[in-house]
Amino acid sequence: MPDKITRVATDVGGTFTDLVYFETDTRTGAQTVRTDKSDTTPPDFEKGVLAVLDKAGVDVESLDFLAHGTTVVINSLTERKGAKVGLITTRGFRDVLEIGRGNRPDFFNLKYQKPEPFVERYLRRELPGRVDFHGVEQVPLDLGGLGQIVADFRAEGVTAVAICFIHAYANPAHEEATLAELRRLWPDVTAVASHQITREWREYERTSTTILSAYVQPSAQRYLERLESGLRGKGYQGGLYVMQSNCGVDTVESIKQTPITMVESGPASGFWGAAELGRIIGEPDVLALDIGGTTAKCSLITGGHVNIKTDYWIERHGKSAGYPIMVPVVD
Repeated sequence: MPDKITRVATDVGGTFTDLVYFETDTRTGAQTVRTDKSDTTPPDFEKGVLAVLDKAGVDVESLDFLAHGTTVVINSLTERKGAKVGLITTRGFRDVLEIGRGNRPDFFNLKYQKPEPFVERYLRRELPGRVDFHGVEQVPLDLGGLGQIVADFRAEGVTAVAICFIHAYANPAHEEATLAELRRLWPDVTAVASHQITREWREYERTSTTILSAYVQPSAQRYLERLESGLRGKGYQGGLYVMQSNCGVDTVESIKQTPITMVESGPASGFWGAAELGRIIGEPDVLALDIGGTTAKCSLITGGHVNIKTDYWIERHGKSAGYPIMVPVVD
């Protein structure tokens, strides 16, 4: 058994990149905790992480565990710094994004304007094929038009493709076939299908979630790959775990495929920490506030538990319906 166990947690915010270092003496149980901070370095966020490790004097080669939280995804969405996305959906449903839901705020405002979709209408394309809500195929999938869709997307400078078919939560076969053919025709494009992210019903929410994941995926992938490469270059041999919005962690390889699951990665870890602190001091009900350099978040912790929901919206307020994201997120 080693004499000590070392763990590091890092978090990239809009202004600063923070680090907490834990060292446990396995013989005595004594713990050492160190913290440090460096500037966040957009667009190369991994540089801030590597810099704070150096600043804190962490021996990266000897680390046993490294977890990483980040606000890169949510900031990319709110600042509109993502990819140009094309949508492939079921025939007759490309306007789902603009139809949305009727439960908008400010309901009686005659001058109300819906939020602008992340994908313009000319980049939302349709394919024939249909399954019902039981997952039974009603109309066979026809991929004959996919080649032209790919050609059009290429010509328009699309860099990420979202695939979302009606009732794919019940049977993803049409999405799987389309994704496979898309990758054959266009091997280097970033692509994601709705069934890879969520298997819940509600076509508007699934479509929005898939598009937003595709929107942030190229930048998130580059960021995580560069971070992993930088850590390996410093001799780190362990696994890199990324904080998810549901207060859990996942591997880099998994997160790179569906980066929307870390939309609230940074705040989620903070609220989990607030719940643990409340438990330690005997206060199970806590109002936690996370104020960052770009956004501010608040969470009500009840009975010592962080509440998780899948009905999550960004940019929703009294004048805007916002954008739904159907993944588990801290409330």
